[in-house]
Amino acid sequence: MGTLVAFHAHPDDETLTQGGSIAKAVDEGHRVVIVYATGGEKGESPDGVLDPGESLVERRVLEAERSADALGTSRIVWLGYLDSGMEGTPDNDEPTCFWQADLDEAAERLAAVLREEGADVLTIYDENGNYGHPDHVQVHRVGLRAAELAGVPQLLEVTMSRDHVRRLVEGAMALGIEPAGDWPDFDDPALIFGMPESVITTTVDVTPWLDRKRKAMEAHATQVGDMALFFAMDPDAFAAALGTEFYIRHGVEPGHRDHDVFAG
Repeated sequence: MGTLVAFHAHPDDETLTQGGSIAKAVDEGHRVVIVYATGGEKGESPDGVLDPGESLVERRVLEAERSADALGTSRIVWLGYLDSGMEGTPDNDEPTCFWQADLDEAAERLAAVLREEGADVLTIYDENGNYGHPDHVQVHRVGLRAAELAGVPQLLEVTMSRDHVRRLVEGAMALGIEPAGDWPDFDDPALIFGMPESVITTTVDVTPWLDRKRKAMEAHATQVGDMALFFAMDPDAFAAALGTEFYIRHGVEPGHRDHDVFAG
């Protein structure tokens, strides 16, 4: 069978937009390796979650391992860069952060893993890093170069369907559901969020693997605040929101459609 290397910026990023695809690939006999660019040092965690003397990085490593167990991942690799923090913060200027990493040097670190694993498929993020986080944008840039260096046959971008989310929001508004904040304005050209359906090539139905996807999300207890909206959903709403995962496959004609990351 094949080997999928899933390149992510921080621990927990593997769950929300790709956890079901990973569990599906494992069940179909493929090997899955997750590579994290950073340890997620700049993430926030609720008070009282960490044990006395425990660092956030130590906990996030454990959480990544628990998530991997839930999904069936074969191996975790840490590239060793520092979390760059949110866009526009002083953390972006830290010399050892991922955002400041030399492109070719970082790409060669990833390419070494790709060669060692004989990767058939590499997944990265879309060109906007899904929502503009510097580390996510850098995953896209570094992943593109690494795939070239290692000669990976199939390259896909993990993304979110802006149109799918728009339909979910419109349905919630029609039901009178009030969000914790403001609903996103999908007509705002400055909104950085996923990609339109017109450029998405690969949609994976992961509803049979939603229990494992949820367990992987729950494994990242320090990041529960980022996922609280989804944990509050009933099973039907959870399936509607997270039961399909979206990708952009490189090297195919416009209008191409497939339904598995290994389809190529």
